[in-house]
Amino acid sequence: MIHVLASRILLRPTDLERSRAFYRDALGLAIFREFGTGEQRGTVFFLGGGFLELSGHSSRPPEPNATQLWLQVPDIAEAERELRERGVPVLREPRKEPWGLVEMHIADPDGLRIFIVEVPEDHPMRHRP
Repeated sequence: MIHVLASRILLRPTDLERSRAFYRDALGLAIFREFGTGEQRGTVFFLGGGFLELSGHSSRPPEPNATQLWLQVPDIAEAERELRERGVPVLREPRKEPWGLVEMHIADPDGLRIFIVEVPEDHPMRHRP
């Protein structure tokens, strides 16, 4: 088994500045670091216990369902309200799934599906045996 010290998800958006604005302003993610200069600088955002890096460029958006982000929040109703206030379209309203999580779907500017998730108090993910 390898010893993993940290992890991050790397995205290559079709429009780096548009995606940077979405993750920074619409989702409100805090910036961990930036590298390079000008419009093509890379940006690494905090993702709770992980990181999301936007850098480089892709000539086309990701294939549907090839990559998805799962972001856990403490209060999904509050997250929905804040996202709507920032103009982020909600693709699917929050609802409790058969596996017990409350999930809402949004997408980034390239159509990357983002799952906003609340883990209810009684869910097994909240308790360790």
